[in-house]
Amino acid sequence: MDGASLGQRRDFRALFDEVDGVALWTATEPGEFDYISAGFEDIWGIPPDDVKDDVSSLLATIHPDDRDRVRANMEASTTELRDAAYEGRIVRPDGEVRWTLTRQVLLRDDEGNVSEVVGICTDITEQKRREQELELLNRIVRHDIRNDMAVVLGWVEILTDHVDDEGAEYLQKILASGEHVVDLTETARDYVETVTSNEDVAVEPISLDSILETELSLRRESYPAAEFVLNGSLPEVTVAADSMLSSVFRNLLNNAVQHNDEDTPHVEVSCVVRDEAVRVRIADNGPGIPDDQKDIVFGKGERGLGSPGTGIGLYLVERLVTQYGGEVWAEDNQPTGTVFVVELLRAD
Repeated sequence: MDGASLGQRRDFRALFDEVDGVALWTATEPGEFDYISAGFEDIWGIPPDDVKDDVSSLLATIHPDDRDRVRANMEASTTELRDAAYEGRIVRPDGEVRWTLTRQVLLRDDEGNVSEVVGICTDITEQKRREQELELLNRIVRHDIRNDMAVVLGWVEILTDHVDDEGAEYLQKILASGEHVVDLTETARDYVETVTSNEDVAVEPISLDSILETELSLRRESYPAAEFVLNGSLPEVTVAADSMLSSVFRNLLNNAVQHNDEDTPHVEVSCVVRDEAVRVRIADNGPGIPDDQKDIVFGKGERGLGSPGTGIGLYLVERLVTQYGGEVWAEDNQPTGTVFVVELLRAD
């Protein structure tokens, strides 16, 4: 290796020494490290030199459930990688358990033989803790709250035949609010599933007309006082998405009714098929959204649920559609209301 290459390598390594929660390592022989960055000690609680002198001290920190996989990666790294990227737990000398994400790359010489393995370990402990908290919250919402609301709605249905006309009005409001809570549990489930997934979304051809037809039918049942109108026919076209596309339209259709101040919410759905994409327009007769709020309702700008005016449903919509390679935005409806436009790439 020439002097310039050595200098570049030193500069590259120096960058990692300044990054908290990240460790860089290189190896030319199985089970032997040529270099371990300073960030290693911040994660493992062990000085890098101790591991270079005795690799068994590293293996001893790996959580028992992950130890075989790590050992297999080390033994196979001279020819191939068992896992190019994997998550695992370590147990520091002080007993603290941390999660790491390890990414490995094989460098080969001119003859195609592995000359070096480069690995980057990132501390993802806080991320895993947040995921676990979200999963716990999801179980509470999906199981406890949903089950309790099912009981409440059941009793409300029974009361329908035992109240007068004046009471029936209030009973219907209780029923609508209860069904809204059930809808929120579905949204919470979809949100948790999306934000806790560490994998890239694997899009596939999804039948758009089937998804829209099903969601329109379900929304008509959920909101009998609202009008759901299909402008034209649903195109028989497939789009690049996944099974959670139904959540996109469920949330937009729900939103068109739940934030509508008219006695009879009117929701009109239309589709335009273009050469490379399909645009679905969901228009309502509600109060509309001011221009300075049209991006904020999706959580754009601050990119999170902490953004003013952001609801979990619309945040989920924007996140999913973006992952599909599409776009979603809000426009003014005439004479009043909002049009949510979803543009999805065609897959046929």
